[in-house]
Amino acid sequence: MSVQQMPVVDSRAAAIARAHAEAWSNHDWARAQAGLAADVHVTVMTTQAAMAVTDLTGADDYMQGLIEFAQAVVPGSARVIASAGDDRNALLVLSVEADFGGGIVTLTAARLYLFDEEDKIKAEQVVFYTEQS
Repeated sequence: MSVQQMPVVDSRAAAIARAHAEAWSNHDWARAQAGLAADVHVTVMTTQAAMAVTDLTGADDYMQGLIEFAQAVVPGSARVIASAGDDRNALLVLSVEADFGGGIVTLTAARLYLFDEEDKIKAEQVVFYTEQS
């Protein structure tokens, strides 16, 4: 069985998701927060032993967790590998470079989004893998 590369799709939700990822990966916290529903729910998980599962509800808690994580991201390093979506749902596969104090690592993540009627992120599920550069 072969795995084919998924294309970058320019659906409405995928475009909004890409704009959100661009905001936080460039440390534009105000723009990142502007894209959140007040009751946004985010879960983040990895198989990396040093990192716990994140499960947060609410824009303030989301932003606190996002800033703690994303301030280590090298601005301008985000690369969308693939995307898919429709008007309210999007899936992004992207990578970023980050420095958590032990040198640069590459984080590759699948980020699944649900948007509300106002194009705000209602739910986000993130699964990622970390690799030393």
